[in-house]
Amino acid sequence: MLKPLAETLSSSCFGSGVGIHHVHFAKQRYLRRSCEGENFPKTLGGSLHFCSNDRNFFQIRRLNIRCPNRQQHIFPKCTSDIPDNTHQEETDVSQATLIWRAIKLPIYSVALVPLTVGGAVAYLQTGLFSARRYIILLASSVLIITWINLSNDVYDFDTGADKNKKESVVNLVGSRSGPLIAAYLSLALGFMGLTWASVDAGNMRSLLLLACAISCGYVYQCPPFRLSYQGLGEPLCFAAFGPFATSAFYQLLGSKRLFTQRECSIFRFIFFPFNTLILGNFGSEIIFLPLTRIVLSASLLLGLTTTLILFCSHFHQVEEDLAIGKMSPLVKMGTERGSVVVKGAVLTLYSLLFALGLCRALPLTCIVLCALTLPIGKLVVSFVEENHKDKGKIFMAKYYCVRLHALFGAAMTAGLVLARMLAK
Repeated sequence: MLKPLAETLSSSCFGSGVGIHHVHFAKQRYLRRSCEGENFPKTLGGSLHFCSNDRNFFQIRRLNIRCPNRQQHIFPKCTSDIPDNTHQEETDVSQATLIWRAIKLPIYSVALVPLTVGGAVAYLQTGLFSARRYIILLASSVLIITWINLSNDVYDFDTGADKNKKESVVNLVGSRSGPLIAAYLSLALGFMGLTWASVDAGNMRSLLLLACAISCGYVYQCPPFRLSYQGLGEPLCFAAFGPFATSAFYQLLGSKRLFTQRECSIFRFIFFPFNTLILGNFGSEIIFLPLTRIVLSASLLLGLTTTLILFCSHFHQVEEDLAIGKMSPLVKMGTERGSVVVKGAVLTLYSLLFALGLCRALPLTCIVLCALTLPIGKLVVSFVEENHKDKGKIFMAKYYCVRLHALFGAAMTAGLVLARMLAK
């Protein structure tokens, strides 16, 4: 390996010339020499000697380099001309990267995980799983999350919170009306899908729970409420994606209803041309699921992991939030105390997991598989502790939390399904 820079550059002027002593360089790179921005002529007097010793690093000697018509120290400037990609910071983000950040694709795991875990709890208790209803609910949930993301960008643009946020959809598109229309169109379509699923399951209580979850999203960001500006975003997020959404999906995917002839005729008329997708067998059987400690325990844990994503998304924008009066938790407590909160949240997550396992609120298979996600939990904690003051790096904290959320949800789902299989 090449040895790091061993000695500082030393130079001294003698009349009209510059004498340079030996220099050690960390990398064998090209060296662009200049005198006040002008390159050395090829006819300069002097000699350049390269030699290497048993430690395998290069020593460069230049003797009697003369700069015509000037007296100047040369090599202190030359150090800035040595290219070193490891010390260069990216100042401009590509358009493709900005679009990727604006889409927020990893964030859509908050739509997938509660639905999948709720369906797994229903399967554990009933052995039922409706793939058709699951797909409709997933598409509807994605549309609801799209509404949340787009409307959040629009309303943050209105308040000035996203004024300097390049990946904001409003800044990328150059208009607020387009994203706002798309947001509420997504909300309307998503709620229609949720309504159909509730009617299909014959369980309107689930629709009420989902309406409560959507209401949490509305008062979180939309005027005149904007409760996120009062630091209430995290409790609302916990309630929406934890108890409300997970419990509702559990009831919808575990309920079974067979339509009568008359009901099918009505739905063919309302949902044409999608009747082949949404209509099943005829009949009148209805199965309702009670709220059990398993689904409540699972929703509690998922609420924590989802809230952690939102909390860590504030780290890189504390100054911007403070400037426009958005009193997020990190604005109130600072990033250093915020890193302590993240550590406490992860410890609470796994402590609750083991406690719920000991009291048999969750199957043992869930405890074992979810415990395997401990390394990613530790990664979240260490990353935030080390980088909470670095705005450039801490931006990635929320994506580490997304990984934890997705893996934890997948482990819990696998544990619930495995528990059902072992019980047979």
